[in-house]
Amino acid sequence: MRFFTYQGKGNISGDRIRELRQKARLSQSALAAQMQVRGVMIDQDAISRIERGARIVTDYELRTIAKLFDTSTDWIVGADK
Repeated sequence: MRFFTYQGKGNISGDRIRELRQKARLSQSALAAQMQVRGVMIDQDAISRIERGARIVTDYELRTIAKLFDTSTDWIVGADK
């Protein structure tokens, strides 16, 4: 299996995903449950790894997170700057 990194991380969106989750006062488990309700099979451990930058975020996961928090995928990946 190949591992791709950018500046030593598996994603560039983990910090903003954590920020959104904390502002919404959701636990990692609660975020995972909300995503599962929307058809994305993910667990708390995967959310933790995403937030730490240790795991990639797939396009459908990113889109689901953006919809869940009513924000844009551009903001989550920092393309709004």
